Amino acid sequence: MSIAFETPDQHDVHMLIAELDTYLLERYPPEAVYALNIQELLQPNIQFAVARNDDGAVVGCCAVVLTPDYAEIKRMYVRPAARGTGMGRQLMGALEQTARSAGCPQMVLETGPEQPEALALYERHGFERCGPYGDYPDDPHSVFMRKALN
Repeated sequence: MSIAFETPDQHDVHMLIAELDTYLLERYPPEAVYALNIQELLQPNIQFAVARNDDGAVVGCCAVVLTPDYAEIKRMYVRPAARGTGMGRQLMGALEQTARSAGCPQMVLETGPEQPEALALYERHGFERCGPYGDYPDDPHSVFMRKALN
């Protein structure tokens, strides 16, 4: 398996993001899904990582939004068949390295309480729960987390 920063505007990535959207909308009301679409993921301050298996098929993705105050993790997803392979750990490592290289003082994320595997992954990587940040409302469908990089 490999991870590389690529454009999200690829057919196989569109399919993966559609799968992620379905996954999220099965768990949360639409107004509680704070996802970036493909056009938003193309902004210059966003780096988008794609995980591929040995055959080159997309099995996961994630993005990091780089700001002066923090690096925000968005669109983190690994297909069920690729879970348990260390792909989530590798994606997290790529995002953290990118955030550190950009000089971000911390990483933040918003996820949901109906995703225990994601919460466990973030906690294993040193993230701690915190309150809302940026423009996010205090939403019972959201769990906010942060990790200092200094």
